[in-house]
Amino acid sequence: MISTSDLLITPEEVSPSDRVGGKARALADLHTADLPVPEWVVLTPVACTESLADAQQERLDAGPPLDNVLDDLTPSDAVLQVLSDALDTLFDDDTPAGERRVAVRSSALDEDAAEHSFAGQLESHLFVPPETVPARVADVWRSAFRASVLEYRRAQGLPVVPEPPAVVLQRMVEPDRAGVAFSADPSSGRRGMAVVSAVQGVGTALVDGDVDGDTYRVDRTGTIQDRTVRPQARAARPDPDAEGGLRWDRLDEEARERPVLSDDEVRAVADLARRAEQHFDRPQDIEWTWAGDTLYLLQSRPITKLAGRPDPGAPLRVWDNSNIAESYSGVTTPLTFSFARHAYEEVYRGFYRVMGVPQSTIEAHADTFRTMIGLIRGRIYYNLLSWYASLSLLPGFQFNRAFMEDMMGVDERLSDELLPEDEPASWTEWLTDGLTMLRSAGRLVAQHWRLPRRIEQFYDHLDGVLTPPEPGLERMRLDELADYYRSLEEELLAQWDVPIANDFFAMIFHGLSKRIVETWTDVDDPVNLHNNLLTGHAEVVSTEPARRMREMAERAADHEALVETLCSGSLPDIRRALEEHPTLADKFEAYLDRFSDRCLDELKLESATLRDDPMTLYRGVGRLARRLQTTDLPPMGATEEHLREEADKRLREALSGHPLRRWVTRWVLKHARARVADRENLRFERTRVFGVCRRIFLEMGRRLHAEDLLDDPRDVFYLEVDEVLGVVEGTVSTTDLQALVEARRAEFERYREELPAPPDRFRTRGAVHAHDLIEPDDDGAVEDGSAHLSGLGCCPGTVEGPVRVVDDPRDVSLDGDEILVAKRTDPGWITLFASCRGLLVEQGNLLSHAAIVAREMGLPAVVSLPSITERLQDGDVVRIDGETGTVEWVEDA
Repeated sequence: MISTSDLLITPEEVSPSDRVGGKARALADLHTADLPVPEWVVLTPVACTESLADAQQERLDAGPPLDNVLDDLTPSDAVLQVLSDALDTLFDDDTPAGERRVAVRSSALDEDAAEHSFAGQLESHLFVPPETVPARVADVWRSAFRASVLEYRRAQGLPVVPEPPAVVLQRMVEPDRAGVAFSADPSSGRRGMAVVSAVQGVGTALVDGDVDGDTYRVDRTGTIQDRTVRPQARAARPDPDAEGGLRWDRLDEEARERPVLSDDEVRAVADLARRAEQHFDRPQDIEWTWAGDTLYLLQSRPITKLAGRPDPGAPLRVWDNSNIAESYSGVTTPLTFSFARHAYEEVYRGFYRVMGVPQSTIEAHADTFRTMIGLIRGRIYYNLLSWYASLSLLPGFQFNRAFMEDMMGVDERLSDELLPEDEPASWTEWLTDGLTMLRSAGRLVAQHWRLPRRIEQFYDHLDGVLTPPEPGLERMRLDELADYYRSLEEELLAQWDVPIANDFFAMIFHGLSKRIVETWTDVDDPVNLHNNLLTGHAEVVSTEPARRMREMAERAADHEALVETLCSGSLPDIRRALEEHPTLADKFEAYLDRFSDRCLDELKLESATLRDDPMTLYRGVGRLARRLQTTDLPPMGATEEHLREEADKRLREALSGHPLRRWVTRWVLKHARARVADRENLRFERTRVFGVCRRIFLEMGRRLHAEDLLDDPRDVFYLEVDEVLGVVEGTVSTTDLQALVEARRAEFERYREELPAPPDRFRTRGAVHAHDLIEPDDDGAVEDGSAHLSGLGCCPGTVEGPVRVVDDPRDVSLDGDEILVAKRTDPGWITLFASCRGLLVEQGNLLSHAAIVAREMGLPAVVSLPSITERLQDGDVVRIDGETGTVEWVEDA
């Protein structure tokens, strides 16, 4: 037995379990929030089902096509009685019969959701007299099953045949003016800008596009920021005798030109939209009307497609992975990022203290140091604005800015309007800034003079700190491991200003020497000349692995069976073969002792080291030995020595007759060479630190696994540093560590396998992870179809051959005649460098690891080639010139 409550529900009776559709539920929420909504009731979907004939129900159950199925549908007697009773409740007893008009609107069960608006798809009828309400209700029911609606549902991924819609019956008010309003600007995405559109008369004229309304934009303070007043020649008015219940009145000249709303009325409408947003907790699209002096809210629904769009008024961030991608390529785990982010913050705070920046200034820029790097879709990026902001704390920001961009490998300079403001506002501030700059400059000179000694002390300090205490990491308890990590953190971060200071001076002297060469020498290739002047003047630890590999390959080359085993044998086969060559075996062991942490992705704590898997080392030595059997390779370092000698000769010729310039250039070059060499060597010390921390966290993972807190020891890499330590220190907020691991593993797997990697450089606005949109910067990529590319030549030599595009060097074998093409490289790639003829790298600069090692190995190489890994495919034949930095297509694969 169908009851009245099954067919019709009043606003007070709507419950969460009632199936009344999006529009009715929104009205019920507005009623609860005491917003000015005209009286209404809702006819449930059961009313439609109750009115269906058996044959009509069978046709609906069978699915499309549904043409003409509901042509004869009329409300049943029970529904008619409910409708009659409902209409009486919407009006006062003294409301004249001629003024009793209602709106009959659809409220489909999946209509007006945030994802699906069904805008214009289902019928609505306004100013309906009571006697025709049953017919209009039937029209709304039928509109839910017409072909266009079914196609819309199919396109939106919804079930094609819908449930019958609920129908809202709402008392119509006599409108003077009406329209729509958005609590956020749907066109620009500005959340703080409400948009109000208004017309004379009934709002249907605006919604249906019959009249262009006035438009106002109102900011959060209530200021009308923009207004567009359009002349309106006519207005829709209620008329029970007209078709559709509306007639069109022509407006007189004065009414046409007059704004529809006063400024106070505009603000009232905007405030009403924002009240609706506050109630629904998301931006709203409302319909409103003024009747006399009363503002009514007719309906409210979410603004579709706004979620995920950034607010253009929100702060801008510029992200760039130049240089840092060499250290953190691809997806990086939470443990590594949390470790690196904290290190960047603390190290640079300490560096600026040493450089004399007042502590109050450092604290005022706390957010700058906390956001030096970010994690976007699992990948680490520089937050460039934080880097520029930090550099602006030191004297000569505008001068040093270009030097920093060179050192970081930033291809595109940041626009000036995004940079920190550095002009003082008054003469007192100018004087204060001048004195501060003089003090800072004096401190810089003192720091540079002391730097060589401090570097020696730093090495001694590091050797002592990195020696694990007894009884050794593998025997320590979980709490002892945590205490050791904390002590390392305290000891190392307090001293790490030395490498950062060296990086800063390397930036200064590298930039100065480059500018001097460009300005004081009249040569065609100042970049190459400058590059070669800095080549091979000091022992750089980055070249030591290449030298050791060359030495081992030369020893192995005389033993064909050994070379074959190194190139293709299993790990047990290789170890058995090396037992017959103990001297070579000792050299491999010595290499692993010193460089096992210099592995692929060496700064990612989750990376397997060469000690874990030495196969890449064995393969690299074997392939190099095979090349030595057939090719006369130049002695290690011979290329660099030749480049340096030729560059020195050209510099002397260019500066002949200018003794002062020659002295200044020599002095700057001397310090540039020393600082660049120390920069590379200190990076190796960083690798050692990461190696020790990697072993600490792996041991902590084993303890957590033994305590049944992790399913696998390596799951520790999906936790953050504070979460791991918090288990010991009692500061972790979630003790179900494995649940965290599983959630993050699934998320980071999506980053690896499903979601595209962000561009190398892009912008975000506002909350970084709240929005989907990533705005790429112009990366300067060469247009498709060009047969030539140009980058930075790192090592002279012209070679031609097929290319091999490599994303991950693990288990990749080159035949010795191929040119290696990579997006980026790190020190772990050196084993692959040994078996290629040339090197092309998409990212990098003249001080990147690839450039330094290529010169040491005499390997023709070009870096900074945007999109090269996308432009080339395996087998394409190219000719590269490692001196000029040009790449020429010869033949497609």
